[in-house]
Amino acid sequence: MFTGLIQKTGELLRLDVAGDAGRLELRVEPWPEPFVLGESIAVQGVCLTLTEARGGELRFDVLKETLDRTCLGGKVAGARLNLERSLRVGDPMGGHMVTGHVDGTGVVKTITRVGRDWAIEVKCGDELLKGMVPKGSIACDGISLTIVDVKQDSVSVHIIPHTWANTSLSDLRKGDRINLETDVIGKYVRKQMDAGGTTSRVTEDLLRQAGFM
Repeated sequence: MFTGLIQKTGELLRLDVAGDAGRLELRVEPWPEPFVLGESIAVQGVCLTLTEARGGELRFDVLKETLDRTCLGGKVAGARLNLERSLRVGDPMGGHMVTGHVDGTGVVKTITRVGRDWAIEVKCGDELLKGMVPKGSIACDGISLTIVDVKQDSVSVHIIPHTWANTSLSDLRKGDRINLETDVIGKYVRKQMDAGGTTSRVTEDLLRQAGFM
């Protein structure tokens, strides 16, 4: 489990793919706590298992399916990647609950300066949009953000200067793919609502008004 609060960024050194599997290697600055083999780390919002840590280099085994379904497969050496280590008991819970299981990708439609901030509009499919509501939470490339607007084929978020400067979002360009993970609580609510056959007075509109979706 993660929070969507990026702790550091790493530099992609290489990404090798052979058959149905691959290996991702990156360089990261020193971390206060030592890395533990087998621990989960969110890389660009994708939960990966650390298989090797040597000096400032980290290695992860990655399924080809993961590379195909996320934006990781399109990254090249030198790319900046967002990193967050998984929550431990007693860690502060900021951001929102992020699983690291990316629901799909979107394509950057526009990047606009809004005062001191930046606004990014991301085009994505209907299945992803169904899990989004204005003022709800979303993880974009692993970053916990608040949804500003949901349109027919896109979602918009605003980025404050600190997040812009300290994550890979400032490297994005129009047409780039971006990993999206919708709010996990909203997914369960939607599943229950889609199941039907309930006599409950709880409706989707009621949940939206209460801020659960």
